Amino acid sequence: MTLPGRAGVDLHLDVAGTGIRAGLASALREAIATGRLSPGTRLPASRALALDLGIARSSVTECYAELIAEGWLIARQGSGTRVAARPDAPASTPAPIHPEPRSIPAATLVPGAANFAEFPRSAWLSAARRALAVAPHSAFGYGDPQGRPELRRALADYLGRVRGVRADPERIVITAGFADGLGLMARALHTRGAHTVAAEAYGLGLYRRVLADAGLAPTSLAVDDAGARIEDLAGPNPPAAVLLTPAHQFPSGVVLSPERRSAAIAWARGADAVILEDDYDGEFRYDRRPVGALQGLDPERVVYFGTASKSLAPALRIAWMVVPERLMPAVLSARGPMETVSALEQLTLAEFITSGACDRHVRMRRQSYRRRRDQLVDALTRSGADVRVSGVAAGLQAVLELPAGTERRVLHVARERGVMVSGLSEFRQVSAGDDTRAREGLVVNFSAVSDAVWESALAELCRIIP
Repeated sequence: MTLPGRAGVDLHLDVAGTGIRAGLASALREAIATGRLSPGTRLPASRALALDLGIARSSVTECYAELIAEGWLIARQGSGTRVAARPDAPASTPAPIHPEPRSIPAATLVPGAANFAEFPRSAWLSAARRALAVAPHSAFGYGDPQGRPELRRALADYLGRVRGVRADPERIVITAGFADGLGLMARALHTRGAHTVAAEAYGLGLYRRVLADAGLAPTSLAVDDAGARIEDLAGPNPPAAVLLTPAHQFPSGVVLSPERRSAAIAWARGADAVILEDDYDGEFRYDRRPVGALQGLDPERVVYFGTASKSLAPALRIAWMVVPERLMPAVLSARGPMETVSALEQLTLAEFITSGACDRHVRMRRQSYRRRRDQLVDALTRSGADVRVSGVAAGLQAVLELPAGTERRVLHVARERGVMVSGLSEFRQVSAGDDTRAREGLVVNFSAVSDAVWESALAELCRIIP
């Protein structure tokens, strides 16, 4: 029969035979030998297991003592009875010999990663407690698919203060990440008759797939040292929308110039089009004046996208859109009646923002990332490497531009040495006839690892760059 224990773990044993103690011992040996009970697993207390089996506690105690004597179990004061390490466990498979031994532990410096140890656990937990203490009973039911009003109000104030966004809570829609919001907006535009959307020639291919899945055909918009070439949007058949990262182009790091910001707004008005502004790391500015959101220039022509992924953590799955009034009906229709983000997480983030904890956390992270940025630039300068560092006035990564024909080799050597970085060419999204200059380089995330790993990775990076 199968018997559940009441302490330690839920213990399921098939006890058979004429003697209950002998059957119990046999069942425990079988469970341990086959790995169903792994080393270190705590067994139920003898009293609890005896009660489950309907036998005397002494029978269980004697069984445990027998298996301890045989080496199957161990017992220590204060930690109960546990499964012992198996003497017959197979030896671990030796690690394969690397063609060139790594000088450091693997360091993941690819864009999008983060040092998740920096998540403000204590402050977040405190915010969650305060938010739950005052949450209305209605918050625990089915909510508004547009998002909790508490969070929308908090974001309207925060975005206006920090990013210059002109936001009304009724024009904010909470989404489960940027890709979710982009897909939602793309479906809304498609229902309004849109067919094409331009996107920067350097960026994440994932977002082009999101647009295509919604029925929109992505086209490429070239990028140079002044950002996206807005002038290339002109033509007899302009796209219905353009996806831009104006404050800090991803991954090159260039800023859309003032002239092109004005030109983008003028183009959207003249073409009756929409600008989709991805402000993915707008809070992180270092040695230049903050660049406000493009949305502030014309809230009726720009859809503003923000996210908690870079400032806090992707695991929260919380992002937001500030939507022009004329697009709200189509967006809400595309959303449907279902919420996509936990109401409790939304309430916590609202409290985290309004209490000032968000500002304090971002300020600390900004100081840390600026220090990392400075270390990267200084180390490369001292090394004498033939590399141009760009995109470092803001954001979480830098571009190390390499001489033509060297990117693939440098990436290969870096990965052999345990430094995981991305090549600039990985983010080049082109259409037929696109004339965007094919640049070569490394995209180095300086926010993703601990200080100890960062110092070692930086030293190794300087050694492998020609």
